[in-house]
Amino acid sequence: GPCTDRIYKADLAVENILDAAASNGKPAAQSTFATMHRQPTPATVATAEQKTGALSSAQVEAITAKLDAARDADDKGDSAACEKALNEVDRMLKP
Repeated sequence: GPCTDRIYKADLAVENILDAAASNGKPAAQSTFATMHRQPTPATVATAEQKTGALSSAQVEAITAKLDAARDADDKGDSAACEKALNEVDRMLKP
Protein backbone atom coordinates (compact mmCIF):
# COMPACT_ATOMS: atom_id res chain seq x y z
CA GLY A 1 0.00 0.00 0.00
CA PRO A 2 0.94 3.65 -0.14
CA CYS A 3 2.27 3.88 3.40
CA THR A 4 3.51 0.40 4.21
CA ASP A 5 6.98 1.75 5.00
CA ARG A 6 5.60 4.27 7.51
CA ILE A 7 3.50 1.57 9.14
CA TYR A 8 6.62 -0.55 9.50
CA LYS A 9 8.49 2.38 11.08
CA ALA A 10 5.58 3.09 13.43
CA ASP A 11 5.56 -0.57 14.47
CA LEU A 12 9.28 -0.32 15.24
CA ALA A 13 8.75 2.84 17.28
CA VAL A 14 6.00 1.14 19.27
CA GLU A 15 8.22 -1.90 19.81
CA ASN A 16 11.03 0.33 21.10
CA ILE A 17 8.69 1.97 23.60
CA LEU A 18 7.35 -1.41 24.67
CA ASP A 19 10.88 -2.78 25.05
CA ALA A 20 11.78 0.15 27.29
CA ALA A 21 8.61 -0.37 29.33
CA ALA A 22 9.34 -4.09 29.58
CA SER A 23 12.85 -3.52 30.86
CA ASN A 24 11.53 -1.15 33.53
CA GLY A 25 8.38 -3.09 34.43
CA LYS A 26 7.80 -5.98 36.75
CA PRO A 27 7.90 -9.50 35.27
CA ALA A 28 4.72 -11.41 34.59
CA ALA A 29 3.98 -15.08 34.06
CA GLN A 30 4.27 -16.36 30.51
CA SER A 31 0.90 -16.90 28.87
CA THR A 32 -0.21 -19.98 27.00
CA PHE A 33 -0.42 -17.83 23.85
CA ALA A 34 3.29 -16.99 24.24
CA THR A 35 4.21 -20.68 24.02
CA MET A 36 2.46 -21.29 20.68
CA HIS A 37 5.51 -20.44 18.51
CA ARG A 38 4.02 -17.26 17.07
CA GLN A 39 5.83 -13.98 16.56
CA PRO A 40 4.34 -11.35 18.86
CA THR A 41 2.84 -8.25 17.30
CA PRO A 42 3.10 -4.80 18.84
CA ALA A 43 -0.54 -5.15 19.89
CA THR A 44 0.01 -8.44 21.76
CA VAL A 45 3.15 -7.07 23.41
CA ALA A 46 1.27 -3.90 24.36
CA THR A 47 -1.51 -5.97 25.89
CA ALA A 48 1.03 -7.95 27.91
CA GLU A 49 2.71 -4.72 29.04
CA GLN A 50 -0.65 -3.32 30.05
CA LYS A 51 -1.27 -6.36 32.25
CA THR A 52 2.01 -5.72 34.09
CA GLY A 53 1.07 -2.09 34.59
CA ALA A 54 3.70 -0.62 32.25
CA LEU A 55 1.11 0.96 29.95
CA SER A 56 -2.41 2.11 30.61
CA SER A 57 -5.27 0.37 28.87
CA ALA A 58 -6.18 3.68 27.22
CA GLN A 59 -2.68 3.95 25.69
CA VAL A 60 -2.78 0.37 24.45
CA GLU A 61 -6.24 0.76 22.92
CA ALA A 62 -5.48 4.10 21.27
CA ILE A 63 -2.19 3.02 19.70
CA THR A 64 -3.61 -0.32 18.56
CA ALA A 65 -6.71 1.31 17.05
CA LYS A 66 -4.68 3.88 15.12
CA LEU A 67 -2.24 1.28 13.79
CA ASP A 68 -5.17 -0.91 12.75
CA ALA A 69 -6.78 2.08 11.00
CA ALA A 70 -3.50 2.81 9.20
CA ARG A 71 -3.20 -0.81 8.04
CA ASP A 72 -6.81 -0.85 6.87
CA ALA A 73 -6.38 2.40 4.93
CA ASP A 74 -3.10 1.12 3.47
CA ASP A 75 -4.82 -2.07 2.31
CA LYS A 76 -7.46 0.07 0.59
CA GLY A 77 -4.87 2.34 -1.02
CA ASP A 78 -6.15 5.38 0.92
CA SER A 79 -2.91 7.23 1.58
CA ALA A 80 -4.62 10.28 3.15
CA ALA A 81 -6.41 8.19 5.79
CA CYS A 82 -3.30 6.12 6.39
CA GLU A 83 -1.11 9.18 6.87
CA LYS A 84 -3.68 10.74 9.21
CA ALA A 85 -3.76 7.62 11.40
CA LEU A 86 0.04 7.38 11.44
CA ASN A 87 0.40 11.05 12.32
CA GLU A 88 -1.87 10.41 15.31
CA VAL A 89 0.27 7.41 16.29
CA ASP A 90 3.36 9.63 16.08
CA ARG A 91 1.65 12.20 18.29
CA MET A 92 0.76 9.54 20.87
CA LEU A 93 4.30 8.19 20.91
CA LYS A 94 5.89 11.53 21.71
CA PRO A 95 6.62 12.04 25.41
